[in-house]
Amino acid sequence: MARIEYQEQLEQLREDVLEMSDVVCQRLRRALEAYETTDAALANRVIAGDHEVNELYLDLEGDCIDLFALQQPVAGDLRFIASSFKIITDLERIADLAVNLAEYAKRGDRERYPDIDVVHIGTEIVLLVEDAMRAYATNDADATYGIAATDDEIDELCGRASRIVARDLVETDVVNDDLLEEVSRMLLTIRDLERVGDHAVNIAARTLYMVENDDELIY
Repeated sequence: MARIEYQEQLEQLREDVLEMSDVVCQRLRRALEAYETTDAALANRVIAGDHEVNELYLDLEGDCIDLFALQQPVAGDLRFIASSFKIITDLERIADLAVNLAEYAKRGDRERYPDIDVVHIGTEIVLLVEDAMRAYATNDADATYGIAATDDEIDELCGRASRIVARDLVETDVVNDDLLEEVSRMLLTIRDLERVGDHAVNIAARTLYMVENDDELIY
């Protein structure tokens, strides 16, 4: 009976981590929507809702600690709990980056960089996070390599966007405080989206380690 209860606790942990990921991805999509529509009210709701993710994180952190301390897991179970703990940390940081994006959504000149499609890049990154969580949910080690490869493509998109901003700054005759502020905001937006992708790779890496005891993707 104790063993059955323990396995139920492990499955509940997985379900709770997946629930947290659903909340985080929803926050990220809403931040992108606020950015696209310049909806300050929606952006503010994303920012105000960050406490919910923080509470989920703390609850799950406590669950992981209890499983470590009370059940003394070994081998595969130990890797699962440790990986889940690392994954919720990545999810919490993605939620923080969604808050950043919501802040950027409330300010800025959308016409300045028509060749940079922030929403498209962001949507691709949300899909990457969702793919990483699907691999975690199904113990799909093979999928983790594809996630890492896709992130390389997203990094190239972000690099191209950053070069557009840099070239615009160099070629502009009049550089004033407003321009510098917009350049800074766009570069920060690109950087934060790229970081979300990095966290998706971290999730994939932990899943690969969890399933195969393989640390190849961990960096």
